[in-house]
Amino acid sequence: MEARIICLKSDLYTICDLETKNIYYAKASGLFRYKKTSPKVGDIVIYEILDDKNAYIKELKPRTNDLVRPAICNIDQAIVAMSVKEPIFNDNLLDRFLSILEFNNINSIIIFTKWDLLSKDEEEHMNKIFDYYQSIGYTCLKTSTKQNIFDNNKIIDFIKNKVSVITGQSGVGKSSLLNNLVPELKLETNDISKALGRGKHTTRHVELINIFGGYLADTPGFGTMDFSGMTEIDIAHSFKEFFVLSEHCKYNGCLHLKEPNCEIKNKVESGNILVSRYQNYLQFIEESKNLRKW
Repeated sequence: MEARIICLKSDLYTICDLETKNIYYAKASGLFRYKKTSPKVGDIVIYEILDDKNAYIKELKPRTNDLVRPAICNIDQAIVAMSVKEPIFNDNLLDRFLSILEFNNINSIIIFTKWDLLSKDEEEHMNKIFDYYQSIGYTCLKTSTKQNIFDNNKIIDFIKNKVSVITGQSGVGKSSLLNNLVPELKLETNDISKALGRGKHTTRHVELINIFGGYLADTPGFGTMDFSGMTEIDIAHSFKEFFVLSEHCKYNGCLHLKEPNCEIKNKVESGNILVSRYQNYLQFIEESKNLRKW
């Protein structure tokens, strides 16, 4: 029998049978430690029923994708929630998310939260950023809980019948977003810590929530993801517009660094690629090089 792991707390897995939808609490076989692997949320597993409530995980099915932070696998898409203010918009973190998700063949939807907090000048600036990410192929949405700027039907259409993860740094409004979609969830939210300029961690474990015929994971807030397992060319290809435009670079395998006649650098200089996007790319390339040294 096969099931999906929908929650992990203190080495106890909650699994949902793929056919019957019955829920069981399960322990994993000790063989996983021998194989130096562990089941995680999202895994499809082969299990054995022990009694009405308990089961035993015997085997993992192959994963279609696998993220380390957040610790989840076999997801169809990621909803990347980014605050435009309080905490301030972090383009470096957004590009980091998008690069790693793209490398893992996970489709990304960007939701810009707290849009109501922007001044007119700030909104004009953020609209340019919003339009840019849409222009390179990302679906983008604006939300605000205070002004009720939500398009619930559109968000529901995105997550219906899919396994999705909602992620982003702490304090951007992920739990508020989920509460707006499914009020009965009543997920805990906290105000931004004024002293730290970031949110308090309100979500402490990864759990798949069964909604709209699919699953949505609310994940612990975090601020960093590294490029382990990615080469410089992987990072170059994970920037959508860089990959498309690179066919016009003079050299095959151009990394858009110091190579002559680089189309990416030309587009940055002409204003067709965001300067921040290119600067983040350069930082990621350097990080990847440093990771290899270790």
